[in-house]
Amino acid sequence: MDSPLFFEHPPVSSSRSSITQSSFLHIVGVLLLAAWLLGLDGGWLFGPDLGSLGLTDRDEGSNAEAAREMLETGDWISPTLNYEPRYAKPAFVYWLISGSYTLFGVNEFAARLPSALSGLGVLLVQYLFVRKWAGPRVALWAGLMLLLNLEFLGINRMVLTDPELVVCTTLAGYSFWQALQHEQTRRWLFVLFYLAMGLGMLVKGPVGIIIPLVGVIPYLTLTRQWGKFWARGFPLGGLLLVSAVAAPWYLMMFQIHGEAYWAAAQANTTGRFLSPMEGHGGTIFFYVPILLLGLFPWSAVLPSVLYQTLKRWKDYWRGQAFSSPEANLTFFLSLWVVGLLVFFTLSATRLPHYIYPAFPGGALLVALWWKRLVGEDDPVGLTMATRLLIGVGYLLGIALAFVPAVFHLLLKQITKEFPAAVHVEVDWLPSILGLVIVLGTMLMRQCMRSDSKRHLAAWVGCGMMVLFSVVLARFGLPIYQHYFVGPPQELAVIAGLNLGTEDRLIQFGRKRPSLSFYAKRKVYLLGLHDEDLPQHLSAPGRKM
Repeated sequence: MDSPLFFEHPPVSSSRSSITQSSFLHIVGVLLLAAWLLGLDGGWLFGPDLGSLGLTDRDEGSNAEAAREMLETGDWISPTLNYEPRYAKPAFVYWLISGSYTLFGVNEFAARLPSALSGLGVLLVQYLFVRKWAGPRVALWAGLMLLLNLEFLGINRMVLTDPELVVCTTLAGYSFWQALQHEQTRRWLFVLFYLAMGLGMLVKGPVGIIIPLVGVIPYLTLTRQWGKFWARGFPLGGLLLVSAVAAPWYLMMFQIHGEAYWAAAQANTTGRFLSPMEGHGGTIFFYVPILLLGLFPWSAVLPSVLYQTLKRWKDYWRGQAFSSPEANLTFFLSLWVVGLLVFFTLSATRLPHYIYPAFPGGALLVALWWKRLVGEDDPVGLTMATRLLIGVGYLLGIALAFVPAVFHLLLKQITKEFPAAVHVEVDWLPSILGLVIVLGTMLMRQCMRSDSKRHLAAWVGCGMMVLFSVVLARFGLPIYQHYFVGPPQELAVIAGLNLGTEDRLIQFGRKRPSLSFYAKRKVYLLGLHDEDLPQHLSAPGRKM
């Protein structure tokens, strides 16, 4: 069955100018939609903009405050948090946030701007790469499917290091694969591969190198292309390039802080991998629901695609499966996505955003399968995909419907941390969100099972996720800000305005780095029965 929505390459009669024009309209449309959904429009189209929600703890507060202190102290090498050394992350993201503060002031919008722009950046990388190898239509869907899911929209609206990391790792992986496909050596693509890994290491440490290699090493091994890589990829020179980008900062940190930095760096890399840190553990199945829900609704396709591709690994080993660049690319992406799932599952410390580097490749796999959905009468995996779509969609919708009951059941525990939560009315919003998911899932399934309407299924999925995001941002985020995030931060602002240089701001209970950001001063964290309490109370100056 033919459809105007998908074709691998443009018809011969199409002019280059028309292709260029459609590609330009596609990428501009995707980026404008992303800018709107990420809140870069200033909030004039629908409710909250990027800076309307206060910083969440602990990651957002920590990263935003570390960058603020870097700007305040002028120390661009050694990050601090609450005016104490912070060795958990390299400095690159703090440099970006500090630069944003310089342009837009020290506020939530400026703190989150590098993350949002990184979201636009990875969409651009996704589109340009896919357009070259699968045509502009598939590139459009690969971009939309990467954009329109819960994980992407959540992570790229937060002050995290992951958005910048994923730009680097995605660029590295795509550059490597593309460089290996050309009959003639494309040295600049290998240079880009190494530079992106070096920058990734400067963003988040060794994981910036590990994430691309998790896909690269199995691919080279199973396709028996190590010889080709050694001949074209100048790996020794590449190692020097990676080192030239990342090593200077690490060497300066070691020179300044010595063994203290080395011990902390080990604790935040190998230590985080070998044992849970800060209570972030979970079972070995932790990332299965994260991937299914985070990439919903497109995740319904992934299990079938991964299974159908990887079960043919012997054909790739024998060199019998390279019937097209698309088949080759599908194998590489499948190895990469599964490799990342295995790697992060083996890590003892597990967090939902750790698996985000698998999303660009996962979205591209879905887009490639969607082309077959539209172009074939009975594509492999259709039955499994529709069943999984219904299962995950209904489960998510039902879970949202039960949110009010669970909230009221746990209200006593919640109010210990957020006293104002007792005034929250949550009865209607989760039900509306659940209804959007259930109805959208049903309509999407019907389109997928109808030969004449399959080309509409992806549009239905996109519309469902846009509507879900708009309703959540317009009505959910203000509630979260007013009753959960805002009250303690407003008190911190008042404290910062009224306390002098010798006065002390003391916090009891769970660590909240965002309070230092809003008070713009050091916050002393104490337990209710802390032995240091008398010492702080007897210190000169006022206490708050």
